[in-house]
Amino acid sequence: MNDTDKLQRWFRRNFRGLWLSASFRRLWVSLTVTSFGAQITNLALPLTAALLLNATPMQMGILVALETLPFALVSLHAGVLLDRVRKLPVIIAADVGRGFALLAIPIAAWFGVLSMEILFAVGFLCGMQNVVGGAAYQVLLAQMAGRKRLVEANAKVTLGETSAALIGPGIAGGLIYVLTAPFAIALDAMTFFASALMLRRIKARNDVAREGGNGGVWLEIGEGLKLVWGNRTLWGLAWLAGTWQFLHHMQVAVLILFATRDLGLSAGAIGICFVFGGAGCVLASALAERLSARFGIGPVIVHGLILSAFGWQAYGLIAGPPWVATLLLGTAMLVFDFGAILYAINYLSLRQAITPDRLLGRMTATMRFVTVASAPIGSLVGGALASEIGLRSTLLTVGLLGLLLSAAAVLWSPVRRHRTLPEALID
Repeated sequence: MNDTDKLQRWFRRNFRGLWLSASFRRLWVSLTVTSFGAQITNLALPLTAALLLNATPMQMGILVALETLPFALVSLHAGVLLDRVRKLPVIIAADVGRGFALLAIPIAAWFGVLSMEILFAVGFLCGMQNVVGGAAYQVLLAQMAGRKRLVEANAKVTLGETSAALIGPGIAGGLIYVLTAPFAIALDAMTFFASALMLRRIKARNDVAREGGNGGVWLEIGEGLKLVWGNRTLWGLAWLAGTWQFLHHMQVAVLILFATRDLGLSAGAIGICFVFGGAGCVLASALAERLSARFGIGPVIVHGLILSAFGWQAYGLIAGPPWVATLLLGTAMLVFDFGAILYAINYLSLRQAITPDRLLGRMTATMRFVTVASAPIGSLVGGALASEIGLRSTLLTVGLLGLLLSAAAVLWSPVRRHRTLPEALID
């Protein structure tokens, strides 16, 4: 048996029926390609700010906040749009838009005019594309997979994305070293253009436009809000995810600065740490379906939160020479990403399973609004707190609050009681 036959058997065994769909394969490849590109920008953008433009902790907080601010501004209207139109054209347009936005960074660097203000603008524009295109991806995936295979579909898509997280940071570190961070971002832009070309060939039979309601946009937005507010499971998922996002973006705002300035790590060393995190992502993606079947979808969500909190706490405890700090930071990232991906796969599957098809767009956008709207506030709080008490103390604070959130999830969240995906849908 040659290598090609072995690879085909691996895909059939791991993707089963979903992989037999040509449309699902193209969607999977599209997401995986853009995920590889995102690994470059995830590392290159903060390094550009921290090392090339000498950003302050507050400026880093503003940068991260602007990337997530669109969730608060346009998520609800995006949900109404997605329930009325075909999702695939929206995804293609968002990919093209994000590609052009990212190209502004290497172009500005080439002409010697790159500034934090340009990074702010690009971060905001990419966030806008992510709000609309990301929600459209989630809805289209749910429609293509069907309700009985949501955990499998989310796990397999996440496996592709996190495989990029395993090897992407190492490639990104090398590209940043050779090209410098701003010019490495150009390759990320190319992945979005490539994704748009691939998606043009997808045939999604369930992706159809639906007529809007008689009450107008605001009535439909209200229907989405009522759906989330009125269901104990969705509301339980919302307050957990909203608090988690707040804490996560407090950490994101300061971690790269902490690694480069307090620990003295190079771009290459940070890339190695991200590879450790990618390993945690891949492991969680591969085990998510099996663990949720054995222990229950709710308990896996809660324990994923607990593991991510331990990862946050570990960040603030890291010290030692660069090689020791690299190993410790990589291990902490592995623990955090393993827990975060376990949580995310089951969280997405549970909220999709209990929502009728006609409300999937509004539910997705409403949940993203309710949960990610806290992210820019968290970024600003993280940047401001780091300016006052220092980078390490801020990370320790995030870890402590994460452990308190995990305790609250264990004691009070209704999510923990769900063992399987519910069969009955919300009226």
